[in-house]
Amino acid sequence: MACADVDMDIHGDEEETHRAGRRESPIVRQYQATELLPGVTGPLHDLLQKQPAVLGSVQVVSGLLSIGLGFLFALAQDMTDSYFTMFRVSHLTGILFVIAGIISNLLFKYPKLLPASFGVNCGCIIVGTVAACMISVDLAEWKENNADFLKVEMLELCVLGLEVFLSAVLCFWFCKAKRTKSH
Repeated sequence: MACADVDMDIHGDEEETHRAGRRESPIVRQYQATELLPGVTGPLHDLLQKQPAVLGSVQVVSGLLSIGLGFLFALAQDMTDSYFTMFRVSHLTGILFVIAGIISNLLFKYPKLLPASFGVNCGCIIVGTVAACMISVDLAEWKENNADFLKVEMLELCVLGLEVFLSAVLCFWFCKAKRTKSH
């Protein structure tokens, strides 16, 4: 794409068109626009200005962290020691948040994924809340001999809180975008 820096003001006098009885070439006039026309905005323009892809990327990273913590617990802890490992809470939430983050990243290229992204993020909020309750029950019934796992489970609870917060923000933005799109 070419670009030029051209002065668009109208230059020249009309009185100088005839000099000494001979006719010169006409003066070239240039036009300067006084008002800019708004560009064509694509679908979900206002939503995409808020950068949901950034939050989606954070969702992917935190989901991968949850999956990693789940593997750590699955390998180092007995299956019946906690609900966290018994129900594979971090694996489930991690995979779900990775999927939600990928869909949120694809919104820029495929705006028709808005309902799917909204649904997945709502599901993430529900699953994350249930998982946080299960982790809270584990923490309430914690045995003193597994103090190292307590710290890791608290880390997972913090990551889960971040993931639920990100999904809530995205759901709010998506709901607002759906409302403005329908009007």
